[in-house]
Amino acid sequence: MSALILELKQGESMILNGAVIRFKTRTRLELNTQARFLFGKQIMQEGEAITQAQQIYYAIQQAYIGDDATRPAALVNARALVESLRAKAPSQAAHDVLENLLSIMADGAGFEALKLARQIIREESAPT
Repeated sequence: MSALILELKQGESMILNGAVIRFKTRTRLELNTQARFLFGKQIMQEGEAITQAQQIYYAIQQAYIGDDATRPAALVNARALVESLRAKAPSQAAHDVLENLLSIMADGAGFEALKLARQIIREESAPT
């Protein structure tokens, strides 16, 4: 397995396997093993989750980075939010994207689910 190198700025935060880490100095970090992590703008605070798409992202985030005790409930919540939005999907394309999100979540691909959820947030906020 190849190493993943991350460069983080002073003051940035990172969540690594559920632990919040704040960097006091600019840091270059090398991850040599599989880990669940988010950093910088990937991290959404609960108060930022206002729209349905943001709430979905936050729930998936909690399922992805949560500990073993909180992860199952967060995943159930994320699925329920996706199902609710899917029921109101304005187009077949939107419905298909949400169906794909459910499939990705079922496969346990948390980071991929977060990437797709970010896409849904961008589309939700795009002018029509």
